[in-house]
Amino acid sequence: MASSRGQQVVRTGDLEKMSLEQLKAVKEQADVEVNLLQDSLNNIRTATGRLEIASTALQDLSLRPQGKKMLVPLTASLYVPGTLDDADKVLVDIGTGYFVEKTMAEGKDYCERKISLLKSNFDQLIEVASNKKKLADEVGVILQAKLKQLSPSS
Repeated sequence: MASSRGQQVVRTGDLEKMSLEQLKAVKEQADVEVNLLQDSLNNIRTATGRLEIASTALQDLSLRPQGKKMLVPLTASLYVPGTLDDADKVLVDIGTGYFVEKTMAEGKDYCERKISLLKSNFDQLIEVASNKKKLADEVGVILQAKLKQLSPSS
């Protein structure tokens, strides 16, 4: 196995030379990594969806007139009545409980940049997950072939 920036690259020829225990370990490791990558992909999908909803909400908010009565969400299921005071200033959640006041345009730009970054990361993770899945499949095939060779033929 050769190492490339922290990731292990395994060639098919190397796999065929490995013992059953080594193949099982490589297969298990690849399966664990694929599952972790799938979890990361799901988290990115969720975050992207939330940012898209926030961007849409900013667009909707920018169209409302000052003094407009509305319901303000405190949680996903709790809303309180409020009045729109200044639609040009918004609070943007930048993570870990920190909020920054921005103009409406800056808030929209922030959402769009984050969505773009997440989509780029998503595409990169798809490629890595696909490669790991291929590796796990190759190891599985070789492992099955070796097990078939070891078992007595009927």
